[in-house]
Amino acid sequence: MEDLNQAIQNSQRYLLSIQNPAGYWWAELESNVTMTAEVVLLHKIWGTDTQRPLAKAETYIRSQQRSHGGWELFYGDGGELSTSIEAYLGLRLLGVPPTDPQLVAAREFILQRGGITRARVFTKLHLALIGCYPWEGIPSLPAWFMLIPPQTGLSIYEMSSWARGSTVPLLIVLDRKPVFPVRPGVTLEELYREPPGERRYELPPTHAWTDVFLVLDGLFKLGERLDFVPLRTAGLQAAEKWILEHQEATGDWGGIIPAMLNSLLALRCLDYHPQAPEVHRGLAAVDRFVIETDTTYRVQPCVSPVWDTALVVRALVDSGLAPDHPSLVKAGHWLLQEQILDPGDWSVKNPTTRPGGWAFEFQNRFYPDVDDSAVVIMALEAIAVGEEEARKRQAMERGLDWVFSMQCSPGGWAAFDLDNNADWLNDLPYGDLRAMIDPNTADVTARVLEMVGRLGYALSPDRLERAIDYLRREQLPAGCWFGRWGVNYIYGTSGVLVALALGAPQVCRLEIGRGAEWLVSCQNPDGGWGETCQSYTHPHLKGQGPSTASQTAWALIGLLAAGDALGSYQVSALNQGVTYLLKTQTPEGTWDEAYFTGTGFPGHFYLKYHLYQQHFPLTALGRYRALRQQLDWE
Repeated sequence: MEDLNQAIQNSQRYLLSIQNPAGYWWAELESNVTMTAEVVLLHKIWGTDTQRPLAKAETYIRSQQRSHGGWELFYGDGGELSTSIEAYLGLRLLGVPPTDPQLVAAREFILQRGGITRARVFTKLHLALIGCYPWEGIPSLPAWFMLIPPQTGLSIYEMSSWARGSTVPLLIVLDRKPVFPVRPGVTLEELYREPPGERRYELPPTHAWTDVFLVLDGLFKLGERLDFVPLRTAGLQAAEKWILEHQEATGDWGGIIPAMLNSLLALRCLDYHPQAPEVHRGLAAVDRFVIETDTTYRVQPCVSPVWDTALVVRALVDSGLAPDHPSLVKAGHWLLQEQILDPGDWSVKNPTTRPGGWAFEFQNRFYPDVDDSAVVIMALEAIAVGEEEARKRQAMERGLDWVFSMQCSPGGWAAFDLDNNADWLNDLPYGDLRAMIDPNTADVTARVLEMVGRLGYALSPDRLERAIDYLRREQLPAGCWFGRWGVNYIYGTSGVLVALALGAPQVCRLEIGRGAEWLVSCQNPDGGWGETCQSYTHPHLKGQGPSTASQTAWALIGLLAAGDALGSYQVSALNQGVTYLLKTQTPEGTWDEAYFTGTGFPGHFYLKYHLYQQHFPLTALGRYRALRQQLDWE
């Protein structure tokens, strides 16, 4: 018990030491090198590259190349083709010659995997912007798409928030099909396996009936060649208007780099001047996503201060910090000021509900999300905020109303939108990442039900029953649940176990037991838990991978909740998991992990939240200690 207490104290001390004076916590959100390479490309296109220390980007990109010659989508994946092509492009744009030994190794890696013609659509699009790939091999997207009314079920509002924010500006880019001159000029001919006369710049077939989209793409291209694109001017004007209206005062679009870069590319296509206010603010917003050191320059895909702060607050409270501790009070005040009281894109399908959610980032008023909002509400409930207590209660009530109104027809909750489940969009040639929609998921639904259980809120019986039925349907035969926003089945299973233990411990006793048994079954010999991102593309790998601090913590959190519901704890598994965390904690009170345990787009884009390995273990240890004290374990 002494070791446990010391580990908790050390972790608390570390987290308190890194709180921003304004009250929030915020750590790096790491992805892969494509974000940095694409920002290099953006500045080359705008001619603003000399105003940034991009030589440091070369150092960073070089440092991320692996011994096989390629660059990774996530740590330890063996290298990925499109990621490697974009990293190679970034280095070439920074003046590195193709004879450079690192680029020679990269070229061999890329060619072994098929070269440019096998890359994803968005990589090819970036190459087309500077003439390294022909526009004929890029999907067409007519500007009149912008004019389709929402009530038809075919509009931009059927796309996920992230796809919408990236697609609207691309309507302009795909219409103009620009080829921008850059210095130094590059061709990347060395990355094609086929000689010029044998290259087929065509979209790959999908499957069955969805090949009709390839026929439509051909018709769209024919219309472009004949200069017959109905409502082209009106569509382009509507897209431009949408872009300008969706820019934050701080310059951000959607709070994510892809939407920001594409919006700036669209403005470049429309001949905006580099010093135009919209462009100046937009480039400054991109700069705020940069992490610069003495030697390196790298770009985050997003920033996560609201998410980080709410989860750290919960960890500190769960581990015994007083609810009125000055650091928690300050964090509570900061979270209150981050509530979004303006209507966003979500209101297109949910027009009668007043705003009240929280977003992930510093600035993202159009896209509050359900997951963040639920965690913030639970964090606020757990702390005291002094003279702001009445304001806190009002904010929580308004947030609860907004979250509950976002329940989807199948019974669950999605991240950003209501009933955003038009799966046919994933079959568009343009959508080869298969991330065009935002359907309800088990992990977000579980978060909402956890919130309901912890607050003791009387959710209407109909809403509660629909949500629980949804989670029961989503349980897989193995006993686990899929994790959309964290890697993967360990994350999903942990969240659902907590939710069902709080909201339906008797009704779902069987499901809880099966979920707990599955978690125990995939515990590693070292006592920890781990799961590779490969489990998204190879489900037989569910629950398998080297142990990490964050995934071990998730498993412990799930098992602790299951034990509460069943009245019987998997004591041996719990003790071994806690021992793993105690042994792997550093003297500074931190944990280290190289693996990515966050998910952007399953199978295509992954994240490493640098605070996950800090606050989730603290939450697990704190709840474990509380259980030991409650049951008087030795």
